[in-house]
Amino acid sequence: MRISLDWLKTLIPTDKPAAEIGALLTGSGLEVESAEELESIPGGLRGVVLGTVLTCERHPDADKLSLTTVDVGDGAPRQIVCGAPNVAAGQRVVVALEGAELHPAQGEPFKIKKSKIRGAASEGMICAEDEIGLGQSHAGIMVLDTELPNGTPAADYFGLGSDTVYEIGLTPNRADAASHYGVARELRALLRQPCHLPDVSGFAALASAANNIKVTIEDVEASPRYAGLLLENVQVGPSPEWLQRRLRSIGLSPINNVVDVTNFVLHELGQPLHAFDADQITEGQIRVKRAEAGEKFVTLDGIERTLKAEDLVIADANGAPMALAGVFGGKTSGVSESTTRVFLESAYFSPAAVRRTSQTHQLKTDASFRFERGTDPNMVLVALQRAALLLQEVAGATIAAPVVDEYPAPVQPATVRLRLPRVERLVGQYIAPERIRQILTDLDIEISEENPNAGDQDTWTLTVPPHKVDVTREADVIEEILRIYGYNNVALRPNNSASFLAKFPNPDPEVTRVKIAALLSGQGYSEILTNSLTNSLYFEKEGEANNSLVRILNYNSVDLNVMRPTLLHSGLEIIRHNINRRQRDLKLYEFGKTYAQNENGKYQEKNKLVIYLTGNAAGETWQNKSEKAAFHDLAGAVQQVLAALGFGGAASQPVQHEYLAGGLTLLVHNQPLAQLGAVSASVLKKMDVSQPVWYAELDWDALSKKYKPTLVARELSKFPEVRRDLSIVVDQSVTFDQLQQIARKTEKKLLHSINVFDVYAGENLGAGKKSYSVSFTLQDFSQTLSEQAIDQVMQKLIQQFEKQAGALIRK
Repeated sequence: MRISLDWLKTLIPTDKPAAEIGALLTGSGLEVESAEELESIPGGLRGVVLGTVLTCERHPDADKLSLTTVDVGDGAPRQIVCGAPNVAAGQRVVVALEGAELHPAQGEPFKIKKSKIRGAASEGMICAEDEIGLGQSHAGIMVLDTELPNGTPAADYFGLGSDTVYEIGLTPNRADAASHYGVARELRALLRQPCHLPDVSGFAALASAANNIKVTIEDVEASPRYAGLLLENVQVGPSPEWLQRRLRSIGLSPINNVVDVTNFVLHELGQPLHAFDADQITEGQIRVKRAEAGEKFVTLDGIERTLKAEDLVIADANGAPMALAGVFGGKTSGVSESTTRVFLESAYFSPAAVRRTSQTHQLKTDASFRFERGTDPNMVLVALQRAALLLQEVAGATIAAPVVDEYPAPVQPATVRLRLPRVERLVGQYIAPERIRQILTDLDIEISEENPNAGDQDTWTLTVPPHKVDVTREADVIEEILRIYGYNNVALRPNNSASFLAKFPNPDPEVTRVKIAALLSGQGYSEILTNSLTNSLYFEKEGEANNSLVRILNYNSVDLNVMRPTLLHSGLEIIRHNINRRQRDLKLYEFGKTYAQNENGKYQEKNKLVIYLTGNAAGETWQNKSEKAAFHDLAGAVQQVLAALGFGGAASQPVQHEYLAGGLTLLVHNQPLAQLGAVSASVLKKMDVSQPVWYAELDWDALSKKYKPTLVARELSKFPEVRRDLSIVVDQSVTFDQLQQIARKTEKKLLHSINVFDVYAGENLGAGKKSYSVSFTLQDFSQTLSEQAIDQVMQKLIQQFEKQAGALIRK
């Protein structure tokens, strides 16, 4: 939000430096993010003063030049060579002194230097209006009619003072400060000096009129107050320079005098206005109502929009929308160059109603910004009167009817109980009741009653004005007191303390998440963050509804109409986006939530960790050729995640996942913790992904719950380990995991690790057979293994493989 200091001073006169005002505002919570110096014309006419031509003679060596002496108020008249045909002794003129930098209307800036012109010294320049950027005329020098003394800065004479414009980072709870008057109210409390509203005492409306606009509010909850005024003889055209300058200072482009006035009042008082062409209001009647679902409406930007039943609109007598209430006007009812009759709207709309319409149609305007956060219902008439007076001044408007003000249920101020001891407890420092009373008064918060009950000492009942929309509780009032009292005025104690200590979970889920994120990032994976909303068409067959989906009732886009039941599809959208831009080798992971609805209508929310792998597993180098990512590359990453969480040695079984075409499910204590495999071709086709994708989905809730961050250290064995290999022929249906489980159960003491280093299937083995080449590492931590002990272990393993897996050991 941009605030002009020059504009601000019209509401709260102050001689405080711009830097000091900026610091005060920042300290009170209106953070000044930047302060920019603005000049009415470039250079600000620095070094340009008023002077008097004392003498004027023809230049001895040039017929068209004159030699003049000019008094510039410092007691040392300058000799200046001037080429203007109208220069003469006795004239009051504008003089650019040596060192002044001028910015002419045409051409590049130049600096005034002492020089010689045709042999005569010249110590400055007598200026024409185009030479100092004040106009286009170059017919002659400017001749002034003024009693101001010589040496007066020309900027003062022309009223070209500079301005400072603050960029304020307005937080959502400070709707009361979303205008110049709102900031002036803040300064009133900080500086302890009065501010004032613009003078509207000259406003005089007609007592009655036969042709007035009739207003009917059909939804009082969404539109508690609606006021308007009919103006005639309006001459639409460019705004005067002062009005255009005000708007440009805060970054707005002038449009025409009517629209500019509504924008001016909005940024001055914080009350949005809208101007209708009164001749376009059918039967002279306005209806504030909800829209008809599905009806079409063309807004001022020329876009046709489909309205919803919850949209609040300003409609004519026939119910045809003329504006989206508090958001945007309509194309046909707006003010144009031919408009002569204007109906000026000033209203108070419900923040929820405006926010819903603004979000639905993705329209963000200065008006909706303020209505969404809450405007002041008591400012409605003041803003209307202010705008009417300005339109009389800049557009020749005349008031044609009484003010229409429909306000069936006035908004009441909030009532808050304030306990003075509570102020000290929350602030951490004693503040005298007299100072608290002063701050509350400066903030327009009235103390309606003190100590309302005999046993309720040091308690005040406060009446909070409606423009303080965020002040509804005792803590809010104390925050207001502290803002004005000054955070920097609260002394830090030598030993800070808290009244309670929060219980920290062990292990901390966030610490665990960061640990695994660092692990995956270290392996070259990149973290992504995708939208929790997705498209229901990904999960439904044509004509069949999926009742497990969590649907969005008020969605903004049909492509984002359900909460995601899986992270897979949103991740595939990211992969598709990158592949289409020739980024084909991707290693990604994401922590996120999935959402579902069970048969009883209850919602389920689960945390997942998902990993994606596609393209080449590693880039090509002079040492290694690039190889396509394979299942085992993904499985390795998953195993490292599980090992880091203390779940090494997970069992496996064939995956049963509706979106995977083959893979494994990893189990710990018979509970599935991870599913990994290749994304099915049908899903890839639906998502328009042109290359294979490996996908892993881990149950993060279960992993976090079972994870115990306890490190177990064990001394390295002093005794050597022994390796023995077996070639085991089994049926095609027997997995290596089954063999591994048999081995682990058979030998629990000496068997250190098992590894498969080759798998073979061929005619030599017979139909339906395959051979695993497996290495077994044996180790005893108390002694060196003897050959007899080794042979006994291997014989037990062979017997169990033959018995439980029907294996044949190849010799």
